[in-house]
Amino acid sequence: MAGILDLIQSDLGKQIIGNISNQTGISTTEATNVVSSSVPELLGAMQGNMLSGDNASGLLGALTNGKHNGSILENLGGFLNGGDFSDGNKILNHLLGDNLSAVENGISSKTGVSTSIIAKVLPMLAPIIMGYIGKQTQNKNVSSTSDLGGLLGGLLTDMTSRNNAGGDILSSVLDQNGDGKVDVSDAISVVTDKKGGLGGLLGGIFGK
Repeated sequence: MAGILDLIQSDLGKQIIGNISNQTGISTTEATNVVSSSVPELLGAMQGNMLSGDNASGLLGALTNGKHNGSILENLGGFLNGGDFSDGNKILNHLLGDNLSAVENGISSKTGVSTSIIAKVLPMLAPIIMGYIGKQTQNKNVSSTSDLGGLLGGLLTDMTSRNNAGGDILSSVLDQNGDGKVDVSDAISVVTDKKGGLGGLLGGIFGK
């Protein structure tokens, strides 16, 4: 797969969205909108973790040596129907910490889906995204934190360039605080910005 959008738009992506819809009771359109708003948020949070040496090393270790090796993608049905999303909650707490509630509220505001549903979806989605990134680290032989930072940055860039918006959108939309870096604060700004931002771009991609 060339980019994370390929995952979402593939048969696996349809399976993810279908299972989320079935388990939460929201429509497939709502599930798609929630996923499209959540993916850049999680990627941005991972990118933000790369700004800290200890966090960056921990994230790299989890992706290369831990259970987030991509095997989850081979049995999505089993994971999503298993009902145990405790690992997803741990990932969210690590990536977002005290910002989790703000993220949930922001996604809810953008999509019109209640925060209680968003709180159920994010723990389902987080291990899948981690698994995807883990698989990419293997495929691209990522072995350093700088390589991982480049991989994450490339995925974020891909999400904008694939919408024919051009690379400049990365700095103008993703870098919300204008510091030249994409991090968790930028991701929160994007997802809580009601005026459009990356959510608007993704809405175009997903036919919203």
